[in-house]
Amino acid sequence: MSTLDPVAVFRTEAAECLEAIEAGLLDLTHQLDNRDLVDAVFRGLHTLKGSGAMFGFEALAAFTHHCETAFDRVRKGEVAATSELVAAVLAAQDHMRALVDQPDADHGDTGHKLLAQLQAAVGGKEAAPAAASAAVAAPAAVREAAAKKKNSWRIRFSLPANSMANGTNPLGLLDELRDLGECTVRANTSAIPPLDALAPTELHISWDVTLTSEQDRSAIDDVFIFVLDDMELSVEEIGGQAAATAAPVEEKAAPAAVAAVSAAPASPTAVPEFRPVEAVPAKREAPTAVSQAKAAENVRVPAERLDELMDRVGELVIAQSRLSQLASASADIALRSVSEEIERLSGELRDTMMVLRMVPVATLFSRFRRLVHDLARETGKVIELVTEGESTEVDKTVIERLADPLVHLVRNSIDHGLETPADRLASGKTEAGTVTLSARQAGGEVIISIKDDGRGINRERVRAKAESSGLIQPGQPLSDSELLQLIFAPGFSTAAAITNLSGRGVGMDVVKKTVEALRGAIDIVSVPGQGSEVSLRIPLTLAIIDGLLVRVGSGRYVIPLSAVEECLELSLEEDLRSRGRSFISLRDSLVPFLRLRDLFRTGTKPDVHQKVVVISTGTERVGLVVDQIIGDHQTVIKSMSKLHNNVATFSGATILGDGSVALILDVGHLVAAGQQQEAQLRVAG
Repeated sequence: MSTLDPVAVFRTEAAECLEAIEAGLLDLTHQLDNRDLVDAVFRGLHTLKGSGAMFGFEALAAFTHHCETAFDRVRKGEVAATSELVAAVLAAQDHMRALVDQPDADHGDTGHKLLAQLQAAVGGKEAAPAAASAAVAAPAAVREAAAKKKNSWRIRFSLPANSMANGTNPLGLLDELRDLGECTVRANTSAIPPLDALAPTELHISWDVTLTSEQDRSAIDDVFIFVLDDMELSVEEIGGQAAATAAPVEEKAAPAAVAAVSAAPASPTAVPEFRPVEAVPAKREAPTAVSQAKAAENVRVPAERLDELMDRVGELVIAQSRLSQLASASADIALRSVSEEIERLSGELRDTMMVLRMVPVATLFSRFRRLVHDLARETGKVIELVTEGESTEVDKTVIERLADPLVHLVRNSIDHGLETPADRLASGKTEAGTVTLSARQAGGEVIISIKDDGRGINRERVRAKAESSGLIQPGQPLSDSELLQLIFAPGFSTAAAITNLSGRGVGMDVVKKTVEALRGAIDIVSVPGQGSEVSLRIPLTLAIIDGLLVRVGSGRYVIPLSAVEECLELSLEEDLRSRGRSFISLRDSLVPFLRLRDLFRTGTKPDVHQKVVVISTGTERVGLVVDQIIGDHQTVIKSMSKLHNNVATFSGATILGDGSVALILDVGHLVAAGQQQEAQLRVAG
């Protein structure tokens, strides 16, 4: 059994915490007076600082402390939340990420500059830049004095018996109390049971702490903010009026507390585990077996393990196909029964595995909020990002490989598509431009669209650039679709000058190559003065698909079942009548078809009873003439060799039950190749 690396676990949870902080900051940009968002960002920074200090990331803890202090001042009403503050903390968050990934690297004076920017945004008297510089290098964060008067507090607290088993470290809480000021700690061991009845994983100690600090009561509450609803806590001011007691909590106050804890990241004093944060029970009572079981309902599994399991399932599907073929040729009833049972179980396992690999595109779309925010500040444009269909699920591998292409498309829409606020107002549009990211499922594909309401694509400029670059001949006739597709050519750019955003002509080329490698296609629609829309049609999964196994000549091929609409027989009379026009009448409509025998040049005579498989390419219906329809087939997709990279007609291969190989048809490229071949024949004729 492998042992988890605590530092690796911390980095994973720190990444999630940073994402939560970034999301809160971006939401705060539009709602600067939202107190809940301010509190959420503060809790995230507090968590990151505490966890970083506990795992030895002291530079991270020291740097994060200043951002936390800034938001603490916003919480207390000392300063107002501004867009400058949000921008400063967003920039600081990038530095925090660097301190997490490379804690020992030389980051230069980046931290000093960011703290100076933060100080200017807050406009308070926190610390001069020189003092801030010293704080970054310090091994521990030092709290700023909030008042000259020192207060004395008596703090009594105890944690549930199973708190350490659930990841809460009481020593971390005591360390945070010591950071607030002079602290005297006494442990109460009276509740410890006899040795023979002592469970090593249970906690029976409570603490009595005397604290003298310049901080107020809220600083003490912040120490226990993530465990408050599952502990006994009493805080009293010595020499003054008794402070409010936090235990026991009434049931009426519980829902708000539960919501706060469930919205917050993991405790800063908790030992990181592979599990999500769960809402704590409303009452302060020992967790039951049911509540303990809930914490284990979700498990984080490394992605490479899922990939390995997917490979094993693929091999099982191939073996099951072989078993089914042997059973069908055998008269043994028992063998057939076992084969059918294995087929059912392998199918269920395959479906379960496919669900495990599916993730919502929301995980992809959420990355672009920060990108749009930064580009808006860089270009001076007012941009609104709208996302639709975020619950649409796609294979995780597809999500990972689509990230870079979408970055290029979004940057292109903002730079080339959206106008400046002055130009938009002059043309009768609103000052703010809109970029819409949407996703929807269509059969076995997911369609991801990037749409803007900008100026649209200038056809004349595209043609002029293509002719000057030698991509097309001067005056060469092109359809509108073919003209727009030229923007994906290598080195193509209509930008007048090279900027940080565009001008080098490499981004859109990357988009096309990546989408084609995913067996997808790109569609472009652009209306001058109204905007453009780029749609990526991507298969839902790259591992296992349902296919229709067909025979053409002596070769067998797989057509993705998601593209198949219906199958029908092509009689000899219809075949002879269609010679020269390649159309078949289907319910009072003409459907063009391709003879795969001619396209693949098998060199054999066609069967008497040919079949037509009607497929949909997303934009049109086409028939594929085959010799025989063998039946449905669970297809494990195997990549083609490098020698076949240029064969666009096939998207991959699969191994059949008898060990032979069947090629998987890429229906989009197949139809395009067939139409091109027919056009050449008409020209030659």
